[in-house]
Amino acid sequence: MTTIMLVRHGDTDWNVEEAPGAGADADLNETGLKQAELLAEHLEFVPIEAVYSSLLKPALSTAEAIALLHRLKVIECHELIDYDHGEWKGLAHHSESLTDVRKRGISLVNRIIEEHRGGVVLVSHHLVHRVLICGLMGLNNTFFWNVKMDNCAITTFVHENDSFVLKAHNDTSFLKPLEQTGTGEG
Repeated sequence: MTTIMLVRHGDTDWNVEEAPGAGADADLNETGLKQAELLAEHLEFVPIEAVYSSLLKPALSTAEAIALLHRLKVIECHELIDYDHGEWKGLAHHSESLTDVRKRGISLVNRIIEEHRGGVVLVSHHLVHRVLICGLMGLNNTFFWNVKMDNCAITTFVHENDSFVLKAHNDTSFLKPLEQTGTGEG
């Protein structure tokens, strides 16, 4: 049995505004750093054997906070990088489709379940995780718009008997201390 924990990175100044593709490689802001710290503490005693991350700064910073408490090295993966918005970001090539994102994400998850039998964390971005959640639940990409995942949230799947079972979704319960101090959205 493999447990897959999808973790969305903490807040950045850009993703609070939810501008597509803008600032995808921005650093975590003050709230995001606190979220990553609380997330790492929340997962400290959860059995985790690997932490995979997008190559972009907000995901890497979040992943490094988790990996540090587990004495693990973050495995950087291009499969978890944010959606390529192509011309939206001023790039010369075309945008990826949700199908492209899904193929690369599911390919990584399949590789992970072959290599690991314990807990694995995948730190990435909102769009990537929404597509992965649909894929792991056997839903097509039209359900993408029906999935929400907050910053620093955890969505957990268990892979057993050749299928994925959703165990928990969009868990941000560990961020409650930020709500009490007025520095987080919850």
